[in-house]
Formats: sequence, structure tokens, C-alpha cells
Amino acid sequence: MKRVLITGGAGFLGSHLCDRFIREGYHVIAMDNLITGDIRNIEHLFPLPNFEFYHHDVSKFIHVSGDLDYILHFASPASPIDYLKIPIQTLKVGSLGIHNCLGLARVKNARVLIASTSEVYGDPAVHPQNEDYWGNVNPVGPRGVYDEAKRFQEAITMAYHTYHGLETRIVRIFNTYGPRMRLNDGRVLPAFIGQALRGEDLTVFGDGSQTRSFCYVDDLVEGIYRLLLSDYAYPVNIGNPGEITIREFGEEIIKLTGTKQKLIVKPLPTDDPKQRKPDITRAKAILGWEPKVSRAEGLRITYDYFRSLPEEELYKAAYHREFVKK
Repeated sequence: MKRVLITGGAGFLGSHLCDRFIREGYHVIAMDNLITGDIRNIEHLFPLPNFEFYHHDVSKFIHVSGDLDYILHFASPASPIDYLKIPIQTLKVGSLGIHNCLGLARVKNARVLIASTSEVYGDPAVHPQNEDYWGNVNPVGPRGVYDEAKRFQEAITMAYHTYHGLETRIVRIFNTYGPRMRLNDGRVLPAFIGQALRGEDLTVFGDGSQTRSFCYVDDLVEGIYRLLLSDYAYPVNIGNPGEITIREFGEEIIKLTGTKQKLIVKPLPTDDPKQRKPDITRAKAILGWEPKVSRAEGLRITYDYFRSLPEEELYKAAYHREFVKK
């Protein structure tokens, strides 16, 4: 039985990856310090003999006993409300955290896949964004802690690949949604649905003309799995190229939820990207991958998940453990 370590394993994406690798017959070791992750996302796996959970901060020294075949580094705050509140931890997990993972991979002779992001493109001057575009990032802006952490993560991963000959994979993830997202994480989809369920007006930042491209989580996980098992070491965009404006998206959510709210406008946050659409030519050619789940189907599943949550979840503010301020 092959063994895989998934950092950030109790998070939204990490927990879905744990499920996938369990289904594929792997021994899965999830690691998470639970700053933004939630143990409830993986508690259904605890009875399984081929699942382990390490409550640990990957930014500190990590050790895993026994063989490891794969390491997937998905530990990181991943939404503006998170990385603006815990900027130092965001930088550390993208630098010290990946350094620890790469060191462990060398010892174990394991293949590493890192979760990068469309945010490496910043507020792009190229549209749609392909992997050869170097980006337009403000390194000292409020979003820079996340953008530059991921850019550094790509750089050190590629350095380990070229200098040490380590097997590495880099996935650039575009906007993803689905069950297990946190309603309070600040991203547009849970924010809109949460506001609709609470009977609040939906908040649009700017004039709503900025665009996003939303990929359902099962499609994303399939792309990541194929990339891990491929022979390709350079970055690959994984996302859904179905582009939509934020205003149009808000109107879709109102229609989906059957609520009577209206869209209200607030100022656009600093360095918020105006356009986001992946060029997935490389993923199609190398991985034979493209998204299958329509936005209408994915939104229905996600909305049903949010409606099933206890009422107190609707009103819970984002919370982060105090020690991260050190």
C-alpha cells in the first residue's frame, strides 16, 4: 500500500484529497494545525486503518515514520480574510513549510506536489492566464503575503527539482468551490450564499465587472491526481475556464436560493484582480483533463451542503488561534 502525506489535510481541498486517496487504496497521513482547517472535515476517516492524523504545524520540523511515496503540500490560509488576519503564518507555511516538506521528500525519496495558485498571476495583464505568464503582483500590498508565499514556494520547489533531482509537481489552482468550504472564509461564493441564507443583501465589491472562473472541487481533485501521477514538473493550471462577472454570479446565487435580496456595492479591495480565467491548454494536452461539472450542478450541490449546516454556522465569525500572532 503506497503512503501519502497531505499537509493541510483538514482543510477544504486537503480533506477532499484525503477522501480521493483513500478511495484509490493509499495509506493517507493528514497533517494540519487546525488554524483554518476543521477536524470535522476528516473525522469520518478516523476509524479507517489506512488513515492517520498528525496535529502539527508544518512550518516546524516534521517527521513521519516509515516510507512515503508522495507528499502533497496543501497547508496554507487560502482566502483574503484568512491571510490578511494571519499574514506571518501565511508567509511561513509557504516558505518554512515547503522547505520542511522538500527536506522530508529527499529523505524519503518521495514525489512532492505543491498547491500553488492563480494568485501568482496577480492582477493579470494577460487574459486568459497561461503558465508562461509571469504575473503582475504587488509584493508589498496586503495580498502580497499570499501571492509571494506561493511564488517563493514554486521557486524553491523547482530549485529542489533542478539541483537535487527531486520529483516535483506544481498545480496552479484557480477559484474552486464545493462542500466543506467555510461560510466565513471571505471568498465570494460562501459569502454570497451565507448572506442569502441570513436574509442579507449580497455585497459586491467594485462595480461587479471583475471576473472569476469557478471549478467544482471534484473536477479539481481529478486534475491534481492526474498531475501527481504524470511526468510533468512545471506548473499546470487547473481550473474551469467558464468565466463570469461577480455581478452576474451574485444574480445566479439570488436565483438559486430563491431569496429577495439585492446586490449592494462596496469599494474594491486593494490589488483585487480584475480578471481571472485559466488557460487549460497544458492540462488538456498533458493530463487529458478538463472540468466536467457544470456551474449549475456544482452550485446546487454546494448550496444543499450549506443549507444542511447548523444555524450557528451561519453567524460564526472567522476565528484564528492566538499563537499565530507570535
